[in-house]
Amino acid sequence: MPETDSALTPILDCLAARRGLDLSGCHQDMMERCIGKRLAATGCHDLGEYLACLRQDGPELDRLIDLITVNVSWFFRDSLTFELIADRILPAMVREKARTGDPSLRVWSAGCARGEEPYSMAILIHDLLEREGRRIDLHLLATDIDAGALEDAKEALYPPSALEQVKHRLLVKYFTQEGASFRLIPEIRDMVRFSRYDMLDRKHAVPPDSVFGDFDLVLCRNLLIYFNPEYKARILERLHAALAWNGCLVLGEAEAPDMALKHHFNRVFEFGPIYRKRQEGKKRR
Repeated sequence: MPETDSALTPILDCLAARRGLDLSGCHQDMMERCIGKRLAATGCHDLGEYLACLRQDGPELDRLIDLITVNVSWFFRDSLTFELIADRILPAMVREKARTGDPSLRVWSAGCARGEEPYSMAILIHDLLEREGRRIDLHLLATDIDAGALEDAKEALYPPSALEQVKHRLLVKYFTQEGASFRLIPEIRDMVRFSRYDMLDRKHAVPPDSVFGDFDLVLCRNLLIYFNPEYKARILERLHAALAWNGCLVLGEAEAPDMALKHHFNRVFEFGPIYRKRQEGKKRR
C-alpha cells in the first residue's frame, strides 16, 4: 500500500468516532497490512472507497478492529512465564497477604483477547488456594479493546488448539467437553470480570471497573509490540501507576520496560519477563 500516514488518518478517525478507539499509536506498516487485507476482502479499490464502506457497515468496522488487535492466544501461553507465576510469584503473594492480614488479591489482565490469559490465572489461583487450604478475596479483572473478543471470553468455549499447553490434570478438573470444544466450569468463569477498556483512554488512567487500580499483579503481554515508542511509554507509565506497592508486572517474552521507566522496576528473575515495582516511598497501609 503506497499511501502515506495522512491517507490513513480518516480511517483512524472513523474508528475513533464509531468505536471510541485510539489506534494512532500502532505501527504504520502493521496498520497498512491490516487495511490492505480488508481492502482485498471487501473488493474496495482504494482507501476512499473502503472508508465509505466502514462508515456504512458496522460489522466491517469490527472485522478491521479484530484484525488489527490480533486476538490470537491460548491457555498458559509462554509456559515458562506461567510456571514462574505458579511456583514463585503467586505463592509468595498469598503468603504475604496472610502475614499482613490483607484479605484481597487484585489481578489485571490487560489485552485479554478471548480470555485465555485471565482464565489461566484463575485456574492457577484456584489450584493454589485449594492446595494450601487458603481463602482470599480475589478481584481478577480482564480488559480488551475488542468487544467481540470479550463476548467470546464470557462464553469460555475453546477449541482443542487453545488447550495444548493445559496439563491433563487441569483439563479434566476445570473443563467439560462439548462436542469438539471445551468449556470452562462455572466456578472458574465466575472468578473473572471482563470489561472493555482502551489502554490509551484519555479519561481513565485505570479501567473504570477496577475503581482505583492498586493491583498486586498486572499481565500485559504481547500488546506493547503493536505500538510506537511514544504510546508504548505511555502505556507502561499507566501500568506502573496501576500497580500496588511491590506489585509485579508481567510482559511478553519480547517486551521490556522502556529505558525511561527501567528505574521504576526491578527484574524479578534473570530469565522471564516479570518485573517488580520498585519500592519507592512508604508501603501502602
